[in-house]
Amino acid sequence: MKSNIHPNWHSQAQVTCSCGNSFVTGSTLEKIEVDICDKCHPFFTGEMKFVDRQGRVDKFKQKVEQAQARQKQNQLKQQQKQQSQAQQSEEENLTYQEILREKQSQLRQDKN
Repeated sequence: MKSNIHPNWHSQAQVTCSCGNSFVTGSTLEKIEVDICDKCHPFFTGEMKFVDRQGRVDKFKQKVEQAQARQKQNQLKQQQKQQSQAQQSEEENLTYQEILREKQSQLRQDKN
């Protein structure tokens, strides 16, 4: 076997969690920093909790809010469009007789 190929072993490696918990274990590194440990992981604690790394949860919530705002705007636009179409269709649904009467009344007003 080759000699000096194995890393140095530290039997008193300090592990520190982002929740503040720390403990000692054996490792090839002297200091280890972790995001989740057994004291704050939802599986071990039984609590449901968002683990936010680099603001991902906040970014997701912002995207959801923006999508909801866009959806409301689209709904308002559709309602306005439907209203304008309904007004146009009412105008277009006039019978030939009604159109003639309107034209005749306009002509009479112009003469006077």
